[in-house]
Amino acid sequence: MTQPIYRGWTREKLDEQLNLRARLPEHAEFFERWARDSRTVRERTTALVDLAYGESPGERLDLFPAAGRDKAPLVAFIHGGYWQSLDKSDFSYLAPAFLERGIAFASLNYDLAPKADIATMVAQIRAAVAWLYRRAGERGIDRERIFVAGHSAGGHLAVTALDRAWPQKEGLPPDLVKGALSISGIYDLEPIRLSYHQAVMRIDEEQVAAYSPLRALPQAAGPLLAGVGSEETEEFLLQQRELLDVWRSAGLTGSRVELPGRHHFDAVDALGEPDHPLFAALHAMVHADPGPTAA
Repeated sequence: MTQPIYRGWTREKLDEQLNLRARLPEHAEFFERWARDSRTVRERTTALVDLAYGESPGERLDLFPAAGRDKAPLVAFIHGGYWQSLDKSDFSYLAPAFLERGIAFASLNYDLAPKADIATMVAQIRAAVAWLYRRAGERGIDRERIFVAGHSAGGHLAVTALDRAWPQKEGLPPDLVKGALSISGIYDLEPIRLSYHQAVMRIDEEQVAAYSPLRALPQAAGPLLAGVGSEETEEFLLQQRELLDVWRSAGLTGSRVELPGRHHFDAVDALGEPDHPLFAALHAMVHADPGPTAA
């Protein structure tokens, strides 16, 4: 197709912007390292794996309790993979940086496309967070300090979990999720619908409108941290800038974290590096004074 379909780009150009594996042929090395290092972490650390938060096979999570803490804050991580691939077990390697600082860590799975649609995934991540909240006492978690973080597609899901409307519908505190970090997230689903990903994702226009944070801003939400690698494609850089612009314009709290020199696949590594500003920003959010409970 030679006609522009999005931002003045042709379908070919849009596909180039979104095809990160083609852009970085060494991506397989990252996947292998993540899996290898994660296996080592699970072997050496107390890990409660494959806890079921629902009935579907994809509704599972791994929990890494903070040793010696009865009420530890929790960071629940949501993996990427364009809603189509990867697994919670690939990201255990991020846990030690949190555990060493008294923060429990969870890695969440969800059903992937084409089995599940985007609405199902959003609902599943919210269900996982609600499950952790309800079982916080028995799992050594401070339910007043639950945070979410996500990378790529997981960044999108983390932002949707930050909305304070959904917990109220479940009879839960609106500020159940105290804050979120999104790394290299996707906040407008329209380019996904228009690109090669549509063959698997099968997103319709109604879902784009309902589940794109850029198009369906929450009326109330906790603070958001957003980071994107300086070496990302133009589309990823633009989406972060646009999200923070509309987020702040709506009176919501949002901050940018710089990731100089990082591309899509090494940006998430910063979350496991205690000396990196990305980790430091999330650590500061976790330990910030929460202020009064939201009504």
